[in-house]
Amino acid sequence: MSRESEADLPGEAPLPGELSEALCAELIAFRRDLHMHPELGNQEFRTTAAIRARLEAAGLEPRVLPGGTGLICDIGTTPARGSAQSGAARPVLAIRADIDALPIPDAKAGISYRSTVPDRAHACGHDVHTTTVLGTGLVLAELHREGRLPAPVRLLFQPAEEVLPGGAADAIVAGALDGVGRIIAVHCDPRVDAGRIGLRPGPITSACDRLEVFLDGPGGHTARPHLTTDLVTAVARVAADVPALLARRIDARAGLALTWGRIESGHACNVIPMHAELAGTVRCLDLDAWRDAPDLVHAAIDEVATLHGAKSEINYVRGVPPVVNDPAVTELLRDAMTARRGPFAVEDTEQSLGGEDFSWYLEHVPGAMARLGVRTPGSHARLDLHRGDFDADEAAIKVGVELFTAAALLDGNRA
Repeated sequence: MSRESEADLPGEAPLPGELSEALCAELIAFRRDLHMHPELGNQEFRTTAAIRARLEAAGLEPRVLPGGTGLICDIGTTPARGSAQSGAARPVLAIRADIDALPIPDAKAGISYRSTVPDRAHACGHDVHTTTVLGTGLVLAELHREGRLPAPVRLLFQPAEEVLPGGAADAIVAGALDGVGRIIAVHCDPRVDAGRIGLRPGPITSACDRLEVFLDGPGGHTARPHLTTDLVTAVARVAADVPALLARRIDARAGLALTWGRIESGHACNVIPMHAELAGTVRCLDLDAWRDAPDLVHAAIDEVATLHGAKSEINYVRGVPPVVNDPAVTELLRDAMTARRGPFAVEDTEQSLGGEDFSWYLEHVPGAMARLGVRTPGSHARLDLHRGDFDADEAAIKVGVELFTAAALLDGNRA
C-alpha cells in the first residue's frame, strides 16, 4: 500500500496536523475505555462526560445536548445559532461521530478491553468513530491556537444512532446544523484494510424501517384445524409470501428487502394459538421506493393474512432514508485522504443495505460519509458489524484523524 504523502508530490507542501506518538497512544487508551463501558442510545452519560472532560482539558467549550447525552464543540469562530448559511460568517464544516453501543453481549475472548457491561457491546465501531472525532478536535484545537486553522469546524458527538429513527433528528432540533454548510463522517468497515477508506458519490447506504406484525384469530385443538384460524400456518405464510409478493410489486432495481428477525407463536404442541407475531426490517436502496414502501408492505401483509383468515395489525416504524453522498464533499474526502496517504489509500465502495441516521443531516446540508477500513492488513477474518466478536484494528483511529484534519484544512483553504 502506498504511503505517498502530499509532501512527496511536486510543488505541494505537506499539510500540518500530524499526530504525535503520545496522542496516538492516548486515543487508543480512550477508545478502549469506551469499549469497556458501552452505553445504549440516549443513556450515554459516562461517554458524554469523558468526551467533555477531554475537550475542556484542551481549552475547548463543548455544549451538551438538551437530552443530557451527546455534545457539540466549535473550534474557531462560528455563526450564531439560527444563522445557518446566512450573513457574513462563513458556513462551518461539521464532523460527526455517533457514540452509542448495541444491546448484545461482547463475545470476544482474551481481550483485555472487552465490555464490562452485560449484554452491551460496541459491536458497530462507534467507539472508534467517537475517538477519531475527539482526536480530530484535539489536533485542530492546537492548530487554531497556532493560527493555522483556516476556517471554523464543529465537532458533533451524536447519541442514539442505533435507535430508530435515530438521534440525528434530535440533534438537528437542538441546533447541531446551525451555521453548518457541509458535514462529514466515517463508518467502520471490516471489509476494508486499516490505512484505507472506501468512497462512493451518491447513495452509500439504504433506507431502513422497522416492522412489527400481530396476527390474531380463534385458536383451538390441533386435531380440528378446520374449525380454527391456523395462526401458525398464517404466520409462516406471511413470513414467506410477503417478501416474495413485494419482489413482484416494485422495481427490482430499488433493492427493497423485507427480512424477518423474530417470529413467535404458540406454547404447546397440540394447541393452535390465538396470537402470533413477526418483527423485521424493511430496507431499500432507492429513495422514491422507500417513500412508497409502507403502503406496499401494508397491502401485502393484509392480503396474505386475510387469505388465511387471520386479523392483522401492523406497526410500521419509519426509520432513516438512504445516505446520499454529495459528489463535491465526497471529492473533498478523496483529496484529504490522498493528501495524507496517497491515491492508493482510497478505494471505491458499493452501496450497502445497512441504515444510518447520518442521512437526516443530508436532508438539510450537503455532506458525505466514508467507509473507514478497520481490518488488519493481511487478515482473512470475516468479521461483520453487529456481531459480538467485532473488533477494529486500532491503527484506523490515526487514519480517521488524518482524514478529518486534512478535510478541515483543505475545505478551509478553498473557501
